[in-house]
Amino acid sequence: MVQERKIKPKKTPVISGSDVSDVSKRGWVIKEKKHHLMDFAASSPITIEHVSPQINAGRYAVKREVGDTMEVWANIFKDGHDLLKAVILCRHADSDEWWEAPMWEINHGLALWGGDLWFGDNTRYVYTIEAWVDEFGTWRDGTMKKRDAGQGVALELVEGADIVRKTLERLKKTTEVRDFQAREHDIDFFTEILSRFDKSNDEYECANLLMSREMLEAMDRWPDREKATRYDRELEVYVDRPRARFGAWYEMDLRSQGAYPGVHGTFKDGEARLPEIKEMGFDVVYLLPIHPIGYTHRKGKNNSLVCEPGDVGSPYAIGSHEGGHKAIHPQLGTMDDFRSFVRKAHELNMEVALDFAIQCSPDHPWIKEHPEWFIFRPDGTIKYAENPPKKYQDIVNVDFYSNQSDALWIELRDTFLFWANEGIRIFRIDNPHTKSVPFWEWVIREIQNIYPDTIFLAEAFTRPPMMQMLAKIGFSQSYTYFTWRETRHELEEYFNELTQSEMKEYFRPNLFPTTPDIMPFYLHDAPRSAFIIRFILAATLSPSYGMLNGYELCENDGIYGKEEFNNSEKYEIRTRDWNAWGNIKDLIAKINWIRGENYALQLYENLRFYGSENDKIMFYGKMTPNRDNMIFVAISLDPYHGQAGRVWFPTDEMGIAPGGRFWVEELLSGRQFEVRGAEFWVNLYPAGNQAEIYRITPIDKSWW
Repeated sequence: MVQERKIKPKKTPVISGSDVSDVSKRGWVIKEKKHHLMDFAASSPITIEHVSPQINAGRYAVKREVGDTMEVWANIFKDGHDLLKAVILCRHADSDEWWEAPMWEINHGLALWGGDLWFGDNTRYVYTIEAWVDEFGTWRDGTMKKRDAGQGVALELVEGADIVRKTLERLKKTTEVRDFQAREHDIDFFTEILSRFDKSNDEYECANLLMSREMLEAMDRWPDREKATRYDRELEVYVDRPRARFGAWYEMDLRSQGAYPGVHGTFKDGEARLPEIKEMGFDVVYLLPIHPIGYTHRKGKNNSLVCEPGDVGSPYAIGSHEGGHKAIHPQLGTMDDFRSFVRKAHELNMEVALDFAIQCSPDHPWIKEHPEWFIFRPDGTIKYAENPPKKYQDIVNVDFYSNQSDALWIELRDTFLFWANEGIRIFRIDNPHTKSVPFWEWVIREIQNIYPDTIFLAEAFTRPPMMQMLAKIGFSQSYTYFTWRETRHELEEYFNELTQSEMKEYFRPNLFPTTPDIMPFYLHDAPRSAFIIRFILAATLSPSYGMLNGYELCENDGIYGKEEFNNSEKYEIRTRDWNAWGNIKDLIAKINWIRGENYALQLYENLRFYGSENDKIMFYGKMTPNRDNMIFVAISLDPYHGQAGRVWFPTDEMGIAPGGRFWVEELLSGRQFEVRGAEFWVNLYPAGNQAEIYRITPIDKSWW
């Protein structure tokens, strides 16, 4: 690397812009570091740059899932006309043994190379790129050009034979090879060819011996990589299990699962509902915090500061004399009841996700046992959680940066491990953006080193840089701004950013139309059709989505002027008739069945938006790479009025000739029909079909 020319003052700082003569007159001294000739002479002539994917110059890991193939790209070039070879080197992060995948020059003019890595294990991988001069290929290419031009190549043939001889001698000395049989075969092959070459005086015969396809393939197996150039970074890829990308989450407050008004629900009540949740097609049952709730400053109904007798408080005010983060709220049941709940979910092929909220109530055992983990005010009182002008007197935060923070970090890690040992492999993290980012990076890696199948969902509705940072440092999934994106322009712009920018390499969205904290204005006092629209959007725009219990009943009672539920179950017990009139359970089951039957909907970065002449109708699609599954969605964004208009299928992307025919299955209604050409008319209305989902089969595959 060329060293910068630096100007160093004797006494005062350098004045920017001074020329050399001026500097000399002022008595300044110019110092230039010596450029060592041998350093430059020993440098590799091959450049490897713009390697992708990588996040922040390799600082953070790219994300993939088991069974994925990752495309790797780079610019690779050198001076002159030598041909190059390149491979992707890959290894498990805890191993020193590399394996290779070939790279190919995709665009010679841009020196663009590409290759694929396939990941079969749920673990952390490391990859880099290595390139070298293809000596034999360069010789063969040049000699063939001369020969085709009618020029003599006798001397070139001697040079080619010498390259083969060097390869043979190196091969004889090589003992560490993966394919010993191929080595022995090629030694015999090279020996025979060189023997025939040395005995022949026929230039044509000698050329055929050295330039055969068999010789090229054999030489490619044993390249001289002693002077190979390796990219100067090793890049990480964390490969999660497929659930990190695809899943339907059902968010459950256990205390509201009981059958009798005002009676606290239990694990047994929740367990009784699991078959019904499975019938709706959910993969993950996500539980709000299940720990003891504090008594000091306990919140009343609707977040009231006055706690009336019988008020149950917020489950996020964790900890009391009954225990802390490793304990279970007594009114929910026992640890055995919890285990029974988890076991039943697994029998139904569902997983249980736990809400992990680090904040504590003022009654949490940690406060007495480890006061050094908390912040106290000058008057000796503990500092409550604050978001001025709001004060959360029922919650206190831990101090991640105290002098004793190392013990706190270890205790939190061990709490994760406690629940992981109970069979929990999914954690939804409450407000991670208000906690230490270095802590998350450390603890996620610590847990995944022991349980690599652990998934972490970041519940962070905050500034984009923080949301993105949490995803970069290890969170498997992230909440999104989907909850507030309502118009076609907003949705298309946002999801293009998520799926087509660098974010697709590390940020996996999990879309929730509502949460216990958020009831968007779009759904306030809204009709059933509004809930259907937002549900279908969530379930088809992203492979992962979540639904709060009660959404299937289209609960639309919001607090006027606030994006909050009225009578929120965050502060009280709710009792519901889960089969109440107007529920959308059948639609939910249908959509989840469609998602399970169509692999295109289980992918993420394949989302594309297409033309619609009506801005109230959004048209988008997902296709598998080989186009064996093509799904398109036409959806009205208007829950109050009928909408109609033309949309345009991307027939060129679908592999259908212009004006060609294709077969359409409308998966919600079961209708089937033929379409010719790209243009298609849709008619959507609130009382019936707010959306149509099309599965495409080409009729004439001659062009496809």
